[in-house]
Amino acid sequence: MKRYILVLWLLGCLLGRSATAATTAAANDSVVVQKLLKQAHTLQAAYQESEALGKYEEVLHEDPSCYEALWQAALLSVRIGARYTDETRRGAYFISARQFADRAMVVQPLGGEANYVVALTLVNRATLLTARGRLHAYKTMKPYVFMAVARCPEWADAWQLLGRWHYRVDHYNILERIFTKLFLGGMPSGAGSRKAIDALRRAHQLDSTRIQFCYDLARVYRNQGQRRNARLILEEAVQLAPTTSDELEVSRRCRAMLLQARRRQARRPASFQH
Repeated sequence: MKRYILVLWLLGCLLGRSATAATTAAANDSVVVQKLLKQAHTLQAAYQESEALGKYEEVLHEDPSCYEALWQAALLSVRIGARYTDETRRGAYFISARQFADRAMVVQPLGGEANYVVALTLVNRATLLTARGRLHAYKTMKPYVFMAVARCPEWADAWQLLGRWHYRVDHYNILERIFTKLFLGGMPSGAGSRKAIDALRRAHQLDSTRIQFCYDLARVYRNQGQRRNARLILEEAVQLAPTTSDELEVSRRCRAMLLQARRRQARRPASFQH
């Protein structure tokens, strides 16, 4: 009996040590992951996106189900890939982005960030597809972009993407509409230019320092005949100091649009300038 009790005591000690070791290992892993995430966020804030992506990949090596690393890696893969003119490299980054996004959806199917990056990868990969593929992408992305806004209503990027979706779908040409109805099961419902303006205005309200938001909103205003509103947004945009090469290019476009708007205004009779 004493020997039996001794054996049980020894087993308890061994199991206790194993549990303690496992807990310590998990804590150490968590510390490593948090450290890597912090480094990735710092690099991202400094616009060192390739380096930040590398850090997120390191996080995923330590913790393959880290939601933050998954959706951020998807986001950065899209941004980096979009800068390449070579379609092969663009495509490789977009495929990688979709893989990260799908994994994020597995971790949090209702996560606003996960749904956002799925929608973002769809619309960016569509630039490399045929007309049929592009139309299918816009139809497929609808539930994801709506879920992103519903789950993250204070996230300006989600509203921007929703605004772009509304405007693009509402401006399908006649052939796109016929094709979508005949071969893709019908037009995506609920799209509208007024809704596009509302969504883009919301994005701008949430983050008025993003020149891309100004540019998108100004273009929609202009195309909808709201030239005064477009001019006001452009005047705001040209006061923003670009910090990246991408923003510098958008700033150049805003200045060109504003110059065109001012020339158009100058040619109009005074009674029509409002």
